[in-house]
Amino acid sequence: MATLPNPLPRLADDPSGSSLGLRLPAGRLIDTTDHGRWHEPLLWCAGEPPAPGEWSALAPARRVGLLPVLVDGATDIGPDWYLRPGDVSYPGDHDAEEVLAHSWDDHMADALHSDENHAGIDAADTDVTDTGATDTAPGSPAALGGIVSLLGADWPGTAPAGTLRRDPDECAADVVGLLLREGTRVKEGRLALVPARRSADLPAAIGWTGAAPFEDDTARLCAVLRSWEDRFGIRVVALRADELVVSVAAPPTTAAHAEAVAAEHFAFCPDAVLRGNHDTLRDYAHQEVLDEEVWAFWWD
Repeated sequence: MATLPNPLPRLADDPSGSSLGLRLPAGRLIDTTDHGRWHEPLLWCAGEPPAPGEWSALAPARRVGLLPVLVDGATDIGPDWYLRPGDVSYPGDHDAEEVLAHSWDDHMADALHSDENHAGIDAADTDVTDTGATDTAPGSPAALGGIVSLLGADWPGTAPAGTLRRDPDECAADVVGLLLREGTRVKEGRLALVPARRSADLPAAIGWTGAAPFEDDTARLCAVLRSWEDRFGIRVVALRADELVVSVAAPPTTAAHAEAVAAEHFAFCPDAVLRGNHDTLRDYAHQEVLDEEVWAFWWD
């Protein structure tokens, strides 16, 4: 993947980053990949959870080509994350709408196939709860079919851009503070710095494989993140081994807009829509997208 010159090697002899105009806490450089050691550090990671305000204090790092992200400190990023930077292409070589349309078509084919396979199921074979409701659990044929019913089988196209409520980087700092206080999505969070041109490229820059086998080339997902960066003011604020969290400075503010964005989420990460606590895409849109400044995606 094409990148800017990597300033991380300078931290080997200058751990505080003073030569780069930084004041870093104690941390380490990570170059471990799924195929052995990489030829240069992929990221710097702090050794302890951040103190209040440390995310914002890393702002000067952007001037030297390093962007911040919160990582899961409960796992060992090197061996546990299966990083594969050599397998990643360049996000700018991919068109976001083409990526989403291709994924949508694949999952719609699955949805229609599921509907056909379950069309003749007898009532006796249908999962009925104590209340008498039929199975609409996330990932069930009913849930998949509900997406077809709401939006049709053809790719609906990308949603219009949102309106910025505030500066995306300020929004990112607030979301990071929320994630650290909650302690749910990112366990024992650590601040990290990654050499990247833009926040949307962070997963590709380290060779993150959290979406595999759904998507083996993370740069294709980053192409979508770039589009969301432009349209919704997102920033990649947190990464786990199989989860990605973004802040959203321009979220949809109407139900119709949220449903259009939810269609993109389904194409981007179907598990987040189908395996969450939502019976339908409309429920997902209203609970996870409408006016929400945090979007989370995970791949099982």
